[in-house]
Amino acid sequence: MAAAQQLSHVYPLGSRLNDSGRLEVGGCDTMELAREFGTPAFIVAEDDIRARARAFIAAFAARTDDFEVVFASKAFPCTAVYRLLFEEGIGCDVASGGELALALAGGVDPACIHFHGNAKHRDELAFAIAAGVGDVIVDNMRDLVLLEDLVPEGRRQRIFLRIAPGVSPETHPAISTGGPNTKFGFDLSHAPAAIERAQASDAVDVGGLHFHIGSQIMDIAPFRTALEALTGLGDFPAYNLGGGLGVAYRAHDDPPSIEDYVAAKVDAVDEIIGPGRRVIDEPGRALVANSCVTLYEVQSVKRNVDTYVAVDGGMSDNLRPMLYDARYDAQVADRFGGGTRCHVVGKHCESGDILVRDADLDDPRAGDIIVTPATGAYGHAMANTYNGALRPPVVFVKDGDARVVVRRETHEDLMARDV
Repeated sequence: MAAAQQLSHVYPLGSRLNDSGRLEVGGCDTMELAREFGTPAFIVAEDDIRARARAFIAAFAARTDDFEVVFASKAFPCTAVYRLLFEEGIGCDVASGGELALALAGGVDPACIHFHGNAKHRDELAFAIAAGVGDVIVDNMRDLVLLEDLVPEGRRQRIFLRIAPGVSPETHPAISTGGPNTKFGFDLSHAPAAIERAQASDAVDVGGLHFHIGSQIMDIAPFRTALEALTGLGDFPAYNLGGGLGVAYRAHDDPPSIEDYVAAKVDAVDEIIGPGRRVIDEPGRALVANSCVTLYEVQSVKRNVDTYVAVDGGMSDNLRPMLYDARYDAQVADRFGGGTRCHVVGKHCESGDILVRDADLDDPRAGDIIVTPATGAYGHAMANTYNGALRPPVVFVKDGDARVVVRRETHEDLMARDV
């Protein structure tokens, strides 16, 4: 029976095929969700995010008493996600004034916010300081100049200096951020001068060093190599090791466990730097990617040299396949299985608007609901209005109940900024 089919680990925790062979997420029938909320739609299993948040907290608590887990919110900048994760004891890092505004609206304590960015505008830094963010991650000398001008007299802003350790993990070049020729942070030759300048400043307190070597990392060894590169820069009370833990996008993907990832980082700090240091980590996609599926409706099926299954979304709700050649799985929501090799393509005016290459679907036809798992990271975040597309809603599901936390865009929204 269809209900006995084992779901891949790329789907949200607790997902299943019901007795009718329909996918359920968060106890909700995805066919009914598509009918009620329309398509495309981001369907987010609230309990999945909470479970991963608790796993990170527990993994760190098992190895150190002094740690902080911070959500790299660029992965899913949504007020409901900020609020949920803060309820679980996880603050956030933000990379713009806009993300900062969303985090504050989501109820995150400003003291638990880390403000990032390689090109911070003066107004953004002023906003961050006025809001009382806990930490500013200093990326360049200009950041220090602006902070010294903006921090009120008699106050000191805690900072971490972002260092590029010259380590390039095995990942897509577009999301490798710690190599010798990166736009992020101080390279090892310029870092000593930046540290000296910051330590002499009356406007800032140096809390420690930061690095982030990249995203979607499946081999955890480079984190140790990166930390080793920082040992000549001095001794600091805290080290922010960024994020980077990879996730499973397809059934055959086998990322490191949260526990192994945390152990590698905490042990590296203890063994390379020494005990008694605060360890900060910034998971993003590892907290949210697998919590979400995207639902689409098939509009047409075209058989040329290849078979193209065209849906009502595309690069306006998932840019990752076009930016990084990212690969996803797909299924018909009420007919899991295969038989038809095809490409799931979007509705946009680009030949490259291909969501899932070489999908294996069960006789796809117009009107079918297609489900693509593992879209919680950088789906909503990168959604856009190309071709006048209306950005999809975000729907939280839990225990059989569904609620909209971000509504679908409207045609009026598209014109709201026109003057």
